[in-house]
Amino acid sequence: MTRILSNKMLSLMIKDRKRGGLNPIIAEIKVYSPKQGDLLRGRDPMEILKVYESCKVAGISYITAKEFRGDFEVLKKICKSTELPVLRKDFIKRKDDIESSCEAEVSALLLIARILKDKTAEFVDLTHEHGMESLVEVHSEEDVRIALETKTKLVGINNRDIFSGYDGSVEVTTKISPMIKNRLKISESCIKTLEDLKVALKFADAALIGTAFMRAEKTFDFVKSFVEARLC
Repeated sequence: MTRILSNKMLSLMIKDRKRGGLNPIIAEIKVYSPKQGDLLRGRDPMEILKVYESCKVAGISYITAKEFRGDFEVLKKICKSTELPVLRKDFIKRKDDIESSCEAEVSALLLIARILKDKTAEFVDLTHEHGMESLVEVHSEEDVRIALETKTKLVGINNRDIFSGYDGSVEVTTKISPMIKNRLKISESCIKTLEDLKVALKFADAALIGTAFMRAEKTFDFVKSFVEARLC
């Protein structure tokens, strides 16, 4: 199944938010963390979506991986309920995951270079053929080499090592970012404070934030402060 590329393009929304003087933030609806436990705390994901929308974030991220207690039906509901681009995060390994993402009307799909290795370029092409943008995730120099051999416009720098469990910090973005040329860069994970955001956006075009937003007591105020912060 192939569809025309959605007008809800993450790359365009990142640029749009920057032109509007806002920090391009991809806000994640994260149900559960293996380390932090329950992050939803009885809340309705759709209500969290409304809060994120009202804060003028650049996009929405949702994790469908079982390890994070994701629900594919919730992903589909999010995609149909928002005008913002939606990123599906999962440990994508099979081509039929691309097909199902397309059917769910996902805007962008996370592809992890360290998992797909030499298959990354093929998965990027197939994602694009299905009308979605690809976000190729990297954490090391070798990952960057793989990403730059693909046609992806978006590269995500994960500050956390997903295999070792090491939490990391935004310093990973500062080290990896100079290796990536002519792509939009998104700093992912370990962004907890405005100082973290300042560092991340000095070296990347956007930031993806999940746990910190989900743990905030006053979600609207907290997210809005990140989107509107003057970091210069």
